[in-house]
Amino acid sequence: MTTIPVSGRFDTLAAPDIKAALEAEFEAGTRTFVVDLSNVSFMDSAALAVLVSLMKRCRADGGDVRLIAPADEDAARILRLTRFDLVFDIHEPT
Repeated sequence: MTTIPVSGRFDTLAAPDIKAALEAEFEAGTRTFVVDLSNVSFMDSAALAVLVSLMKRCRADGGDVRLIAPADEDAARILRLTRFDLVFDIHEPT
């Protein structure tokens, strides 16, 4: 299991770099991820697409993706509005 911290804005500009880091870990053999979003201040559809793509790849290969929810309420709200809380195992930040 690998924890990947993400901070700041997880949006269209940041998503390609984050996706590349996640894909590198996947290619290195990681199949279970914890994506730590606790320091994310904003998320958009590009961020959600990265998370769904990773989840599909991991689950198809016997792994999974867990999330640590953003501490910022505005960023956390997107996970509830899109029902990601029903698809992902989401933990509150500590």
